[in-house]
Parts: sequence; C-alpha cells; structure tokens
Amino acid sequence: MAAAVPEATATTTDRIEPDTSLVKDLEKAELTQDATDEESGTAPSPSPQPGKELQRWNESGLNMFRFFSTIYSFILMGMTDGAVGALLPYLESYYNITYTVVSLVFLAPFIGYLLAALLNNLIHHHLGQRGIAVLGPACRLVGIVPLVFHPPYPALPVIVLFTGFGNGIEDSAWNAWVGNMHRANELLGFLHGAYGLGATIGPLVATAMIAKGGLPWYRFYYIMIALDGAGAVLLVAAFWRATAAAHRAALARAAAERGAGDTEQRTTTRTVLRSPVVWLIALFLLGYVGAEVSLGGWIVTFMLRVRHAEPFIAGLVVTFFWLGLTIGRVVLGFVTGRVGEKLAITAYLLLSVALQLLYWLVPNFAASATFVALLGFFLGPLFPAAIVAATKLLPSDYHVSAIGFAAAFGGGGAALFPFAVGAIAQSKGVEVLQPIVLAILVFILVMWWMLPGGLRMGGLEKARDSGEKVGDEFRSGLRWARGKVGGKRE
Repeated sequence: MAAAVPEATATTTDRIEPDTSLVKDLEKAELTQDATDEESGTAPSPSPQPGKELQRWNESGLNMFRFFSTIYSFILMGMTDGAVGALLPYLESYYNITYTVVSLVFLAPFIGYLLAALLNNLIHHHLGQRGIAVLGPACRLVGIVPLVFHPPYPALPVIVLFTGFGNGIEDSAWNAWVGNMHRANELLGFLHGAYGLGATIGPLVATAMIAKGGLPWYRFYYIMIALDGAGAVLLVAAFWRATAAAHRAALARAAAERGAGDTEQRTTTRTVLRSPVVWLIALFLLGYVGAEVSLGGWIVTFMLRVRHAEPFIAGLVVTFFWLGLTIGRVVLGFVTGRVGEKLAITAYLLLSVALQLLYWLVPNFAASATFVALLGFFLGPLFPAAIVAATKLLPSDYHVSAIGFAAAFGGGGAALFPFAVGAIAQSKGVEVLQPIVLAILVFILVMWWMLPGGLRMGGLEKARDSGEKVGDEFRSGLRWARGKVGGKRE
C-alpha cells in the first residue's frame, strides 16, 4: 500500500470522492509522514537500503543533543548501581544487619524493573518519550533524596523500588531509540560504556569519601541529587518534542510499510510477548545483568573477606571491573558488528567463562584484580549486542515494546541475582559468588545459541527474512553432534 501512495497522490487525488478508501489511506500516510523520526524517536522499518533510512545520531543538532542526554542518563544509572556494591559493607556495619537483610537493597528494585517492563509500551503510547524523560529522573530522585536522611533500614528497600522503576523505563526507552539507529553496535557501545563509566566513578567516589574522607555512607547521595537534578532538566529539554502523538504516528507508518493491516491498532506488549525471540532476549539480559551486578555488587565484600584486601584497595578492584566493562563496550562495539553478533558474543562469553574460572580458582590478589578487569572487558558488549539482535530479528513496530520489555526485565537481574548471592552467602560464605556467576554465564551462552541465525555474518537478518525459528540452529548442531558420536561408535 505504501508504495502506491505517491503515484495515487500525483494522478488521482483531485478526482476521488472524500469517502473512498484511497483517500483514507492517503490521510493516514500524510499523518504519519508529518511525524518525523526525529520527533518520535522511532526508526523506520528496515528496507533493502537500511543505511539510508535509519536515523543517524549526528544528522541534526536535536539528535546530537538527545544522544548526549541519554549518555549522561546512563552515566547516572551506572553511578547509582555501581555505588551500591562499594557501600554494601558500610551498610552492614551501620545498620548491624546480615548478608541476607542487606541484600534486600538489590531485590527491591526488581519490582520497579518489572513494572517498567510491563508499562514501558503504555507510557510511550500515552506520554511519548517526553513522558519517559520526566518520569525516569523524577522516580530516581524519589529513590535517592530520602537516603541522605539515612532512614531506618526497613524503609530502604521501599525507597529504592522507585530507583528501579526510573532506571527501568529509561533503560528501556533509550535502548530502543539508539538500537534503531545506523551503526547501532557502536552507538550502543558508547551508551552502555557510559553506564560502565558511571559504575566506575560511583564506587571510586563513594569509597574515597568513606575510606579516605571519613564521611558517613549517605553523604554520597548529596552528589547524586545534584547530578540527577541536572539530568532531569537535560532530558526534558532534549525530548520535549517527542510526544505521544509523534510516537503513535511513526509506529503506524512502520506497520503500514510492513503490511501489518490496520495501522491504527497499537502493537501491545501482549502481542509482542507472543514472540519467542523477545523472551529469549529477555532471559539472556536477565542472566547477563545478574552476572554483571552480582560481580560489581559483591566484589568489594569478596576481596575484603576472602582475599583479605585493604578497604580502599578492595574498592579499587571493583573500579577496575567497571572500567574494563566501559572500555570493552566502546572498543569491542566496533568489532562486534564487523564479525557478526552471534559469533562475536559467543567468543566473548567463552573467554568470560575462562576468566571467571581463573578468578575463582587462583587465590592471589593481583591475579584476581587482573582477571576481574578482563572479565569486565569481555562482558561489556553483551547487552548492546542483544539489543541489536532484537532490532534485526523483530519487526520495527515491535521494537519499543520488545526492547523495552527485554531491557527492563533484564534489568531485574540486577536485583534478583545479587540478592540470591547475599542470601546464600549468609550460610555458605561470600565465596558462593564465584560458582553462581559461572553458572549464569553458561546459562546465557546457551540462551544466545538458541537465537536464530547461526554463527555467520548477516545470519540474524537472513533468519528474519527466511522465518527461521528459535532453536533451529541449536537443534541442528545437536543432531550433527549426535551423528558424529554415533558414527565413531560404529
């Protein structure tokens, strides 16, 4: 239908009655065309020449302003999440609580992330990206401001629930927006590298304030209030024109281009969740974020209690981890797209498994610090690559809802797995961090192999075009392996 519109406009529009179906189609096309991609933040659907249609981060001053605003937002998210691990031992002593109880500060945000996963599409539909730009920073501030008053510990899990929701909806929205851009691997590398940068700065500042400055743990959040306040102003200014009407119109055009029928029908979260790809990406991100934040959250405690490091040095080790993550996301982002996401992430995960084993089994402080930094480096590109895989495997009008759900659901791993580590560590010791993280890495490697497309360049796009199903390549590989084993026995 979309291809016929220009011809009809040129030859027949003056002679057709207003109540004909062609005029209705033309009105829909004009409505959606009026809402530019720049306003809506939604990229057009893929075509034989995707490089010419996908947005570029630097195609306009507004796009550049928005991109740098999302970078700043991810730095704040990283500082918020990264500092928790550095503050954990001090929370334990300040409130005189156990591993299990202190781990509730990880578990509570899971509810916020889960709500963000379910409501992200609805917020976009009714409020647009402007709504995300207002709600995200506001919820994060609601979760941070009370901390400066160091309330009784039972209040802390309730307070940080708001932080989880704010981070979740921003994580969802900005991943979906940047993931639909030209050269998304590199751009998402910078975006998530900004998170890693924040997670590097946060523990370093928090540790220095407490261990060197002698300040109480809650003074760190005075800094975060100032930074988040500035972030709120920046994001609202950047996305003020990205209204709900612009978002809905751009989605309607995307649906029309792929021939999805009634373009006025919203692609709901329920519809999107029928796709196995969405659940596979969501489970992959749940495990990945769980491994990342479990390491970042418990490294300090592990280095203090098991490797017997000095407090400030233990804080530096977690900084090395987040720094490695940041560098890996930026540097390997340029490698991943050229090698192919499926093959590149498989290689990164196999290296991560090996490094995690070394970190666990080599009881030396210097070696542990080195393995942790390298582990962060190779884990770094996993989240961006999963978002790119989702954009390549799913229709474009699914992207905001699917990527939003997967990113926010995956963000719940930042709450679920670190809490599990703390709960088990209460009876078994903090050494349980290592086998838990190793098991998670193996699990997400299997999830990644289940995605269609094989380990070949361009495989994701070919799998989408050919209708390849989740697990087809994995099942073929198992059949091949069985055949080889059976042949040798004969």
